[in-house]
Amino acid sequence: MAIDPNITPRRKKKERSMVIPALIVLFLFLFVSFSYYAFQIVYTPNVDTKKRDTFVTIPTGATYEQAMDSIEASEVIIDKLSLRFMAKLMDYDELVKPGRYKLEHGWGNRQLIGVLRIGQQTPVNLTFANVRLRTQLATKLATEIEASEQELDSLLSDEAYLATLGFDTATIVSMFIPNTYEVYWTTTAPELMARMKKEYDKFWTAERKAKAEQLGLSQKEVSTLASIVQAETIKNDEKPRVAGVYLNRLQKGMRLEADPTVVFAVRDFTIRRVLNVHLQHDSPYNTYKYAGLPPGPINVPDISSIDAVLNPEEHKYIYFCAKEDFSGYHSFAVTHSEHIANARRYQQALTARNIMK
Repeated sequence: MAIDPNITPRRKKKERSMVIPALIVLFLFLFVSFSYYAFQIVYTPNVDTKKRDTFVTIPTGATYEQAMDSIEASEVIIDKLSLRFMAKLMDYDELVKPGRYKLEHGWGNRQLIGVLRIGQQTPVNLTFANVRLRTQLATKLATEIEASEQELDSLLSDEAYLATLGFDTATIVSMFIPNTYEVYWTTTAPELMARMKKEYDKFWTAERKAKAEQLGLSQKEVSTLASIVQAETIKNDEKPRVAGVYLNRLQKGMRLEADPTVVFAVRDFTIRRVLNVHLQHDSPYNTYKYAGLPPGPINVPDISSIDAVLNPEEHKYIYFCAKEDFSGYHSFAVTHSEHIANARRYQQALTARNIMK
């Protein structure tokens, strides 16, 4: 039987005509699938912070793996594998930057890695209210920025360094004006000190300096007296009157005899009732034993306290003590006999409440 030589070529041609469309369809399928997956990796929301604000901190010197572990530990990344793929694609492994970053709800991988690789940090709102001791200040600041408590305390305790700023270990807390400051988490201890000095200089306007000079006080002395006023009353409307009492005493050459300075000298901040044994404690901060202002502030005074000293109420009061109604306000007196009567009522109220310490 003879074989038709045209059968094989035609069949092959037909088979080729069938394969090419199939390959095109397969290619288009793969292309669409890859494009869709690529789109998902790049743009699909991969951060879910709907329930809570989430921040990631990446320490100075952190490796790529440490940075990625920190991000994943936030537990708001939906697809960790796609995030790592995008991170490698954007060379984040070579561009890790330290900082504190807020992860925004709905961010895609590209947006997240883009923020991290350029170091676009979220500022920290730095505050330091209710601080008494220099060491407490270091502890408070260290909770807000990357600098350690030891690094901060080292500067706050360095007399030679503090002298370059115009302070010493007793007065340095007055350089910190309580306010809310935006700083970056990566701010170093020296950078923070320089920033606080800048803010201090900005706070002490020509007007405030002039008022201090009229009172015969330096800026540091104003802060020291303000810290006593702040420790005496939590009532802002009463602070100018309390400040007036202490200024009257200073002008008359009397000892301040401020109970909060004794508490600070003893370093027992649980004391509610200052006793004779406390008054005998020998310390330059004990204003019952030593005339004039103590060496430095007994806390970090806030702006209302500083301005109360700079704008004191003019009166003739020399004495004051807490009111027996425990309202937080005080009874003021011009004469010692009036003061003794006020003090007796308060002491009786303390005894009635069994407050012996």
